[in-house]
Amino acid sequence: MEEDLIAGKHSVTEALRSGRTINKIWIAENAQKHLTQPIIAEARKAGIIIQNVDKRKLDQMVPGIQHQGVVAQAAPYDYAEVEDLLEAARTKGEDPFLILLDEIEDPHNLGSILRTADCTGAHGIVVPKRRSAAVTATVSKTSAGAVEYVPVARVNNLGQTIDQLKEAGVWVVGTDVRAEEAVFGNKVFTGPVAIVIGNENKGMGRLIREKCDVLVKLPMAGQINSLNASVAAGVVMYEVLRGRQAQG
Repeated sequence: MEEDLIAGKHSVTEALRSGRTINKIWIAENAQKHLTQPIIAEARKAGIIIQNVDKRKLDQMVPGIQHQGVVAQAAPYDYAEVEDLLEAARTKGEDPFLILLDEIEDPHNLGSILRTADCTGAHGIVVPKRRSAAVTATVSKTSAGAVEYVPVARVNNLGQTIDQLKEAGVWVVGTDVRAEEAVFGNKVFTGPVAIVIGNENKGMGRLIREKCDVLVKLPMAGQINSLNASVAAGVVMYEVLRGRQAQG
């Protein structure tokens, strides 16, 4: 099952550091020692089984992923609850800052968003169970290990989750090219906030758009009137961080 496999030096190192349960690690026989030596040392300390194998076996285990000669089998990814994300904010004494992904399908986009979420201090990401990328080896690799630090909650109904967040005093902000308000300098980002990022092609669904407290757009100066979903998410996340830092 691909979900249980983690590939690449950064991903495996962060999984070991975060205390995630690792059952086994495979190392390619011709792997570069400077990449694998620290991982082997950590794994031995933790009593994890290490097996040296032909690189082609790793290619078959995680097809299409640059594994750098290191693949680990971890316990299945442990999804959080939305309440855990709000609790994480409370524990840090911060206003909640969440990212809601409305049917983001590309695992590379989910991985990139996780990476930026870690950099900008977001307390977690919420994805729907249906028609959405799950946390897989590709997501883990693209996130460069951030998946071990930014919790992901999987929910049955994103609309109900938005209602739940509103009841908890969180302001829900959707990104939409047709919105009137601009993303930059917007006061909506300074308090408890959940950013909604829509599907790569269709954007947000109608029901989700209608549930947002406010819609904002990213200004477009070029000929192509759209941004990659993970890039758009990154711009908005950094605007939240900028607004919060300006507040002190």
